[in-house]
Amino acid sequence: MARLIKAFQNSMRAAHFLIRRERAFQQEIAMLVLALPAGWFIATSWRGYALLIGSILVLLMVEVLNTGIEAACDAFSREFNVDIQLAKDCGSLAVLVSVLLAAGVWVIAIIERLSGLAV
Repeated sequence: MARLIKAFQNSMRAAHFLIRRERAFQQEIAMLVLALPAGWFIATSWRGYALLIGSILVLLMVEVLNTGIEAACDAFSREFNVDIQLAKDCGSLAVLVSVLLAAGVWVIAIIERLSGLAV
């Protein structure tokens, strides 16, 4: 149980850091706050709501991992290194893919709601 408590404390320390200092994470948290009620009105089922909110949570998760990659790379060296650049670029690409995933899920849900048809 102590291990779980310590892991939770570590996670909350990271969340506190990200909320205070990382603009992209702040924007994504704001998006989640807006998505919670909006998804309720857009989704046509509980499963659809879970997909809408889940897509935003996946985006947040990827952003957290990307920030971790960037922090590890910066701790290693702040000088230009092609391998560090690749690691950071791959993290950025992962965020882009998760943004596209979330956008796609939301667009499909909106089309489904507006048309009254399951897509």
